[in-house]
Amino acid sequence: MTTFVLIHGAYQGGWIWNPVAERLRAKGHLVLAPTLDGCAERKGQLRAGINTETHAAEVAELLFYFDLKDVVLAGTSTGGMVMARTAELARERVARVVFADALALLDGEALPDIVKRPTAVNTELGTGPSRQDFETRLFADLDPKTRAWALERCTPHPIAAMQAPVRLERFWDQAWNASVIWCRKSSNPPVAHQRRTAERLKGRWHELDTGHYPMLTEPDALARLIAEG
Repeated sequence: MTTFVLIHGAYQGGWIWNPVAERLRAKGHLVLAPTLDGCAERKGQLRAGINTETHAAEVAELLFYFDLKDVVLAGTSTGGMVMARTAELARERVARVVFADALALLDGEALPDIVKRPTAVNTELGTGPSRQDFETRLFADLDPKTRAWALERCTPHPIAAMQAPVRLERFWDQAWNASVIWCRKSSNPPVAHQRRTAERLKGRWHELDTGHYPMLTEPDALARLIAEG
């Protein structure tokens, strides 16, 4: 049995991993898909001060308090940023990292350095696309039933996590058992960014012929790649 911790991206919650988590659990694995602070069912906690580092600290504490060892971390989209910091904080508990169409920023980089968001609805505390943008662009490749299900669950993301530079003092200087999964029909994160991740980490490279939400469009294939590395 392997322990998997699945880290969601922006505007999401642990809910987005449901199809993949079900498949991994069916194989007898322990799977945790926590919702990050201020997101989804925790949207009532949205407040100033939530950023990539506080998200990662919370996940690292989850690994500690549940005494999880030899963990496989899988992050998607901005969850890759959280995953890298979590791995740095809990190095002795992490066996492998999987970047699933995910961002992997260098120390001091910020998301806008890599991704240009065409639309954003910002408040003092949160940010996210409009519902129309979700429906016609971000979720355009989802089947109608899945699109409607996902649209009902999207929430703004803590704005500092989408704007502030990340802190990664040690991650890129350490050796990791890593893999990168690029989704060919996804424009962000750019393929060049994901190639950089694989090259710097000397990680394995995988490709899926789908868009940016493979956990909803290709859950069987994604679960297999996460499990096999």
